[in-house]
Order: sequence, then C-alpha cells, then structure tokens
Amino acid sequence: MDQFQDIRPYNDDEVAAVLNNLVETPDFINTIIGFRFAKWPRLLHGPLGYIVKLALKRQLSSVKNVHDFQMRVASYMERMIKTTTTDVEYRGIDKLDKNTGYLFLSNHRDIAMDPAFVNYGLYLAGLNTVRIAIGDNLLRRPFVSDLMRLNKSFIVKRSANGVREMMAAFGQLSSYISTSLMEDQSNIWIAQKEGRAKDGLDQTDPAIIKMFFMSQKKAKVPFPEAMANLKIVPVSISYEYDPCAFDKANELNEKEKTGAYQKAEFEDIDSIKNGIVGFKGKVVVTFGDVIKDGFETPEEFVEEVDRQIIMNYAAQPTNEAALAVQQGLPSTDKGFSDYLDTCPKELRETILAMYANPLKQKQKYLSE
Repeated sequence: MDQFQDIRPYNDDEVAAVLNNLVETPDFINTIIGFRFAKWPRLLHGPLGYIVKLALKRQLSSVKNVHDFQMRVASYMERMIKTTTTDVEYRGIDKLDKNTGYLFLSNHRDIAMDPAFVNYGLYLAGLNTVRIAIGDNLLRRPFVSDLMRLNKSFIVKRSANGVREMMAAFGQLSSYISTSLMEDQSNIWIAQKEGRAKDGLDQTDPAIIKMFFMSQKKAKVPFPEAMANLKIVPVSISYEYDPCAFDKANELNEKEKTGAYQKAEFEDIDSIKNGIVGFKGKVVVTFGDVIKDGFETPEEFVEEVDRQIIMNYAAQPTNEAALAVQQGLPSTDKGFSDYLDTCPKELRETILAMYANPLKQKQKYLSE
C-alpha cells in the first residue's frame, strides 16, 4: 500500500493518463484562454478552446514521464526569465553535492516563482530538481492539483480539521519528507512558514521544524541527530521588484483597518499568474550552509535558519531606496522612484516598509 498516495507527486506511469484528463478538462482549457487571450472577444472562446486543445495534444504527445514534463516547464521558465527579469543570479549552489538529498528551507515571497527559481538553478547545475511542498488551499481547482503534482509537488493538508486529523496529516507529511530525503535521496523545497512574507520580514515558524522532527521522534532519534539527518539548507530569494507587491500591501492595509481580509475565491490563482508574468527585475537565489547538529531545540534551530536567510538575503537597489525614503532621504534609485509614482497613495508606506524591512532585519543582526 502506498501510504503517501494522496499527497505525493505523480509517478512516471501516471503521467500519460493525467495529461489526457487535463486536455479534456474545460476548466483547464478556459483558464489557458483567459491567461493567453484575455483581450480577445468572448464569442471567440469556443473556437479558441478547440484550437488550444489541439495545440496541447500536439505539444504534450512526447511527454511520457515526469522528466519530460519538467523539460517542458524548463522551456517556459527560460521564456519567462527573458521577458520578466533583467538577471538571475545563483550563489552558493556550487557547495551542493549531486548525490545528496537536501531540504531547502526557503523564505517565501512568491507562490510559484520561489520554488521555480530554486528548481531552475538546480537544473542548470545538473542537480536533481526538488519535490515542492504546496498547501491544499491552492488546489481548489482539480486541474491545478494535477499540474502541481506533475511538476513534483506534494500536498500539505492545511485544511485538516480537529487536532487528531491535523496530527495525522503532519505525521504523514513528516514521514514523506524524511523518506524522500533519507531513502530516496530526493531534494525537497518548503517555505519557512505558511504563506508569503507580505511585509518583507522573513521569520521561520517553529511548528515547521517540529513537523520535520515528528517521524524521527517516533523512532527515538534525538533532535540534533534528526535535524542533521535532513541536511537542511536555508535559502534566501531576493526580487528587485515584487509583481504582487501592491496586492499584498492592499491586503495588509485592509487587515490593519478592519482586522480581517477576505480573499476572493480564486485570488491565489491570480497571484500565481501575476507572479509569473509580472516584472521582477534582478532575482538572486542564495543557498546557505547545511545546518549540522548542535541545536538542542526547535527554537534554537529556528534562530540559525533565520540568521542564514536574513544574512544571505541579497540587498537590491529597491531595498536600499525604500530605506532611504523611509529615513527622509532622496531615493537612491530612479527606477524605484518611478515605481513609487505608480503606487496608490494609501499603499505607499506599506510598500516602503515591504522593501525596506529585509535591510532592517539584516542591520539588526549586524548590530548584534
């Protein structure tokens, strides 16, 4: 029996059937039309649907396994990098061993692009791509779940109800992660906390570390040894411009005003789309050092993860310009000044904080 069947990525022998089902799914076809042909008249959507379906069948006819699918994703990634970034730089990737499975514990700014940039860097370096942790809150549409699981994503059951169900879900997740790393020698990507750091403050949730420990704790493995077994590497991702910044700022402002923010039904899907097609400027992905044993508690371990993520964060001109403006000084970057001019006035201070906070966090560590 496959104990991970409901959360794991699809296996090679499942790919063809899943792709065939996707191509015959109207919701999937209509989403592509809305994505690629948004400005076309609705009366043309019927004929477009037929054309899109034929094109997909032709493009996917050669995809026989997960690797083939990821090679298709790589070609789209190359196109996206050319059109939405000015440069993508990878730091520290040369320290990684091709024959080792790592748990990449990353700061989180963009739903799809954070793991995508990590994955692309590993692919370019000839390393195994990652199995990606994704919350089931993003999978309300079945075709999204299929696409993610084809791309080596595994499901985090955030919607589990009740203590018993949550503990069972966390236990299964912990076992899957440990098995992937220690038995399969696969790489894992997971965010340092649930949800994106919309305010620009990168902080690890201790509950994540406790979840990692659950499966080995059952086997009586001491905490320091268990964490060393997982070969955890903190990863810092830095975007010069965040395509979803104004939307994030609006959410933060709404929460501050009313105490709550109600997402639209498919708002997360829109965020994924905007993150992919929006302008990002320069992107820097920095791989930290494997955290070895010597940390006795989850809280101590969190401190080391946070230290590496914050200190390895590549400061962008936009971060420096935002901090200067906050301090009453002229902007140090004209591009950021122009960007601020497009920002609604009520969001300006939130946007400035979002871009300045990574530098403030780093300065705090340096002063200590």
